[in-house]
Amino acid sequence: MKKDEGRETMAKANPAVPATDPMMSFGELIRDRRKRLKLTLNEVALRSDLSVSFISLAERGKATPSIVSLLRLAQALDVDISYFLAPPQTNNILHRAADPEYYPIDSPVTYIRLSAGHVNQKMDSFIYIIPPGPIFPRVHRDGESFYYMLEGELHFEVGDDSFDLGPGDSLHFDTRHSYAMRNCGEKPVKVLWVGTPVLFPSATPASDPE
Repeated sequence: MKKDEGRETMAKANPAVPATDPMMSFGELIRDRRKRLKLTLNEVALRSDLSVSFISLAERGKATPSIVSLLRLAQALDVDISYFLAPPQTNNILHRAADPEYYPIDSPVTYIRLSAGHVNQKMDSFIYIIPPGPIFPRVHRDGESFYYMLEGELHFEVGDDSFDLGPGDSLHFDTRHSYAMRNCGEKPVKVLWVGTPVLFPSATPASDPE
């Protein structure tokens, strides 16, 4: 999906989207909505459970919100996640390697969706391709996360523990513990993520496969 087409879809889905400028970045969208609500950075931080410094960096385009932190910011700013992106509503139970389903998000991180999106879905799964450098905030939420390293090396922090992961390594933890990750190397990292609860529940019932 092209960037301008994605923003047009968001604007139709949620009137809070500033449709006059479909090329607004995440940071501009966050700042615009915050100012419309007359909220301070500290108030948004308290509502989202994210740090003031991270939100400030995100507004200036110097930090990259993850999907989880975008969900927290959407709740704090009283908008749907479609304010930032338009989640695909597909019920495909099969994903071919030759035709990956890229998630339409304006981020240096590439998200490839593996889960189906059916109405009774209990978990989500993605492949993350993380380039060197993006800053992710510490986050926590109810649920579980499983990460399996496919390529590269990734620095991970869970609670007070830290880990350097390489190909074949995995982590499985309760996401009520705060966690953060960063690619500190010079090459992209590819990691499989499987987790609960579902990040983007299906809005419509799925038909049974024939």
